[in-house]
Amino acid sequence: MKFAFTIFKYFPYGGVQRDMLRIANDCAKLGHKVTIYTGEWRGDKPVGNVQVHILPSTGWLNHQRHQSLIANMQAALKLAPVDFVVGFNRMAGLGAYYAADPCFIARAYHEKSWFYRLGARFRFFRNCENAVFSRQSHCQILLLTTRDKAEFQHWYQTPEVRLHVLQPNIPADKFKNKDRTCARDYLLKQFSLPQDANVILTVGSAYIRKGVDRVVKAIAALPETIKQNTWLLAVGEYESSSSFAKDAKRLGVAERCIQAGGRADVADLMLGANLLAHPARSELAGLVIIEAMTAGLPVLLTDVCGYASHVKTAGAGLVLESPYNQAQCNASLLTMLMTDNVSWTNAGLNYTNSILEKSSPTAEADLIIQFALKQNTRSG
Repeated sequence: MKFAFTIFKYFPYGGVQRDMLRIANDCAKLGHKVTIYTGEWRGDKPVGNVQVHILPSTGWLNHQRHQSLIANMQAALKLAPVDFVVGFNRMAGLGAYYAADPCFIARAYHEKSWFYRLGARFRFFRNCENAVFSRQSHCQILLLTTRDKAEFQHWYQTPEVRLHVLQPNIPADKFKNKDRTCARDYLLKQFSLPQDANVILTVGSAYIRKGVDRVVKAIAALPETIKQNTWLLAVGEYESSSSFAKDAKRLGVAERCIQAGGRADVADLMLGANLLAHPARSELAGLVIIEAMTAGLPVLLTDVCGYASHVKTAGAGLVLESPYNQAQCNASLLTMLMTDNVSWTNAGLNYTNSILEKSSPTAEADLIIQFALKQNTRSG
């Protein structure tokens, strides 16, 4: 069976793009052919039964470039027909859509002015979303959280039968055959830290959105005796406008905050750190949260994160309730640093192992193949 995956942009550290490539490879391993249509590709291209076609797009504005790329994708599909089209961005003509972006129309009404909703950008992206979620559409939708499901149904009344909430993908292979003690020694050596250091890890490439500034403030608020033995290890390529260094200096913790940049050894850092702090302002799901639980790393996070429910259910850390309160974050960080983390570690490991035992490692690919078979049976 031939599949087409459509995605507008590819960034090597983007979670959606990693998921897309993983699912494409899973389909290929199951004997199918996948063609990825995109406007940009960075990094090595896949080989074998997964091919990448880079298509041009034109336009001065973002929505115009999207519109151009969609037209070129649809033209390419007419020239080289496939059995099933899977979208990782919203557009008409999809057989299935992987919903890794928040509800556009909800944000347009809750976060934007009425004037924004008069513009061509709003109309274009609203129509793209409507083509996927409306009652008239036949597109099958893969959702990351039940919260997303409720929001989309509120705005579009999407039939229940087309909405499929996925279990989080458990990245067990990342931590396979890794020793926690060795990882701890590796982390301390990499950053010249003492043996008894408290290492707070943040992972993400958006300084404000991921709440790293909140972590800096929480470290600055620690009692002096604990602060002197605590370091923030911030992994991620921040925006050029990031105020990370300025904030740390202003709060008097510059020597406590290490900006590590993008790294390929995040699995080792997770196994070696004391906790993951992720008090994000916005996070649709948060793969890094599941990665931390899989590593047995306790998590401090906000309830706006889509995967916060898994941390709460597992008892694998502390969840900060909305509305966000910095004093609560400060107190929670102190609690986690002063508490033996064995119970949180075991809770995360037990929870992710339970999901692994109950679900297929190729669950998304299995669903997509099932959708394709049903569609082709009906059309045949």
